[in-house]
Amino acid sequence: MNSVSENNDWLYTISPKRKLIDLNFKEIWRYRDLLFLFVKRDIITQYKQTILGPLWYFIQPLFTGVIFTLIFNNLAAIPTGDGIPSFLFNLAGITSWNYFSTCLTGTSNTFSANQGIFGKVYFPRVITPLSVVFSNLLKFGIQLLVFTIFYLYFVFFTDTAYSALPQLEILLLPVLITFMGLFGLGFGMIISSMTTKYRDLTFLVGFGVQLLMYASAVMYPLSYFKEKVPEYSWIVEYNPMTTIIELFRYMTLGVGEFSISKFIYAGSVSIIVFLIGLVIFNKTEKSFIDTV
Repeated sequence: MNSVSENNDWLYTISPKRKLIDLNFKEIWRYRDLLFLFVKRDIITQYKQTILGPLWYFIQPLFTGVIFTLIFNNLAAIPTGDGIPSFLFNLAGITSWNYFSTCLTGTSNTFSANQGIFGKVYFPRVITPLSVVFSNLLKFGIQLLVFTIFYLYFVFFTDTAYSALPQLEILLLPVLITFMGLFGLGFGMIISSMTTKYRDLTFLVGFGVQLLMYASAVMYPLSYFKEKVPEYSWIVEYNPMTTIIELFRYMTLGVGEFSISKFIYAGSVSIIVFLIGLVIFNKTEKSFIDTV
């Protein structure tokens, strides 16, 4: 035992004392096979006993886009601006919003959903919420493909005057997607940590996400909200998801405007929320098994 210790042959040292911000990339990489298995589990089990299976990845954004178009654009007459087809405008907002919301809701029950395995075997706990973010990335890719197909349809196969090309800033799209994932992951870890003591939050997550969607300019342009309700526009304007969705629309559809300050703002808030969530998550995992 002593010789092993003197030669520093231990692979891990499990200790209650950890850094305030502890994201051990080396250890996560060592457990990459487990991360892959969790991602595979999340993808397969969600639609394992469904009739349509992965087709729900296509159906959900399409039906939501149609409903938003009928209610908000046709009945409420909310303009999209720059001649953009209302369905395409809504589909852009839904596609970007869905990735954030699924990351948030998928990671918000990490401790309660995995308490059995957490109490039996050691592995980096942060792998579990990370797997949700990566599995949802596949869903986002499918929905982004659907959005691209409809974009091409409206540009090349309809008689509309819309023919705008994606902006050069679309090269920053992978970074923007990272912001979405970090923002959802951070909030999810915060909520998951709090639900170990306050179970009421479990019932508020779905309701809260729906309310947040209406405050994130998913189905209307920010400029329209500022024009109609200027006294409350700051609530939507300073919502980081509003900035991310507006940037996504600009990159893909050329509507609205792009500013590096907005891009930095969205990134800064996403990283800060992620770090706060990581600190709370690491603190909670030490004692959650006694309260969950």
